Amino acid sequence: MSFSSDTEPSFFLRHEFAIRRLHSLLGIVPLGLYMVIHLTTNASLLNAPETFQRAVYLIHSPGKLLPLIEWGLIFSPLVFHAAIGVWISKTGKINSSQYRFTSNRRYTFQRWTGVIALVYLFFHILHLHGWFHSEFWLAVVRPQGFASFRPFNAASTLVLAMQGWFWPSFYFIGVMSCVYHFANGLWTAGITWGLWISPKAQQRASKLCTAIGIGLAVVGASAWWAAVSPNEEDAAAMVEVENRMYQSATASGIVTDNPEKRSSTEILADQSIEVVND
Repeated sequence: MSFSSDTEPSFFLRHEFAIRRLHSLLGIVPLGLYMVIHLTTNASLLNAPETFQRAVYLIHSPGKLLPLIEWGLIFSPLVFHAAIGVWISKTGKINSSQYRFTSNRRYTFQRWTGVIALVYLFFHILHLHGWFHSEFWLAVVRPQGFASFRPFNAASTLVLAMQGWFWPSFYFIGVMSCVYHFANGLWTAGITWGLWISPKAQQRASKLCTAIGIGLAVVGASAWWAAVSPNEEDAAAMVEVENRMYQSATASGIVTDNPEKRSSTEILADQSIEVVND
């Protein structure tokens, strides 16, 4: 691409080398690493609601520092990675004269799964967390069925949020798109960083990234099934477990007493117990 003498290249074009490498790096660390931890944590619900709740307590143990950690290590890198990904998707072109059909197809899948993953994450955060934690905003979105997850009632609120057919279907497509985007992104990141350049090295890397993708797809499917397979009766039983664990966790100082992170059903149950004890 050439420019006339009076045309100044855009900021992205002037720093494209560094931006692309930062984009690929953030896609692996911290975003890819976080996705692995997140899916593994959710899959622990298959073992027992106690296992899942303990993991969620550990995640929320930083207390007031948690929003800083979330924005510094998750949301800010995600916004940057998504914005640059959209820019790359809009400006990139498939060159069939230089690349094999398989490479073209993988590049196309990478772009489409990136778009699907972006839409999925946008609504996933709204569905379970509501985007923002202000009381005014939550009062608006919760009656619409959003912001339905409560971390101190992790298993029961997750299960109740995944009832029906729409959200399970939406989440399965979204999770599998994220898995493919990450696994194939590892392969393209290796080329970007010069880790595998020769055809033989790229073939070996393809096998490695395929194995990682399949393994992560199994974990993702397990996490999905753990959330969608229980019914409302199972969720009610989970509430009893969560109530017992919450009393123990707050008494031992693992987490602080925070009604905002609990479901209204759980709070009412505790209040009833206190009245009876009095």
